[in-house]
Amino acid sequence: MLSRCGLGFGLLGLASLLGDEAPAGVEPARLPLAAKPAHFAPRAKHVIHIFANGGPSQIDTFDPKPALARYEGQRLPIHLATERPTGVALPSPFRFAKYGQSGLEVSDLFPQLATRHADDLCVIRSMAADAPVHENSLMLMNTGDGRLPRPSVGSWVTYGLGTENQNLPGFVALVPSGMPISGPENWRSSFLPGAFQGVYVASDRKDGKYLDDLKNQRLDADAQRQQVDLVQQMNGHHAAARTGDSQLEARIQNYEIAYRMQIEASDAFNVQAEPEHIRKLYGNTAQAK
Repeated sequence: MLSRCGLGFGLLGLASLLGDEAPAGVEPARLPLAAKPAHFAPRAKHVIHIFANGGPSQIDTFDPKPALARYEGQRLPIHLATERPTGVALPSPFRFAKYGQSGLEVSDLFPQLATRHADDLCVIRSMAADAPVHENSLMLMNTGDGRLPRPSVGSWVTYGLGTENQNLPGFVALVPSGMPISGPENWRSSFLPGAFQGVYVASDRKDGKYLDDLKNQRLDADAQRQQVDLVQQMNGHHAAARTGDSQLEARIQNYEIAYRMQIEASDAFNVQAEPEHIRKLYGNTAQAK
C-alpha cells in the first residue's frame, strides 16, 4: 500500500526506520539512490575521482613521448587547431624509467610511487581528444563527449551502485570556486534522473558554509517537515496525472533528500566533531580547521 499510494512517499519514512532498506516488492525507482545488487560481488566501497585541474602533464608523469625528443626545437609535421599559435616541439625535461614487474614507465617526478607501487597502478594511455581546448577536453574526460552534455562518470556510478545512506547525496563534487572551466556540465546527470546529479560543494569556502541555504533561519525542523509534507502531497497529485515522467519523480525525490540533508550534512562537514585519531589521518589541513 505504501509503495502505491501517493507515489510511494509513505514508504520513504518506513525505509528509514528499517535501516534505509526498501521493503520487499518495492520498485527501485521509488528509492532511486538505494543500494542496488551488483552482477558480481563488489570489492570497492567508494569511488574517489581526483581531477587535478591544471596539474602536471601526462608527458611529464606516466606517458613518455620519444617523438618529442626527435622533433625538439622543430615545428610539428601536423596541424593542431589550438586557440593560440603552436610553437615548436618541447620534450619533457624529466627522465623516464621502467619499474616493477609490469615495466611501467614513470618519470623521476615520482621516485617513491614508482619504486613502491608501480605494480599497483593502472595507467591508461589510449585516451585521445579531437580538440585541444580546455572546455571540450574537460567534458570529454568527465562525460565521454566534448560537445553534447551527457551523464558524468559520477552519475553513472551512482546510478549503477546507489548509496547506503539515503540522507546524503551519493555523488558529491568537491570543487573550488570557479573551477573547472566548464562547471556543472562535468558532474551533471543529463538524461539520467536528477537524483544522480553531483551535489556541488564549494570546498574552498573560508566561512565553513560549504553548502548554501542548508538551514532555514525562520522555521524549526518540525515546521519544515510539515511544509515539505504539504509540498510533496501537492507534487504527488500533480505527478499522478503524469505517470512515467522520470524527471518529475526525480525532482520530487530530491525535495525529500534535500530536507534530510539538513540534519546529516551539517554533521558530515563538521571535521571538529571527528575523534582526534581520525583527524590525524586527515592531515594538517583538518587539524588547522
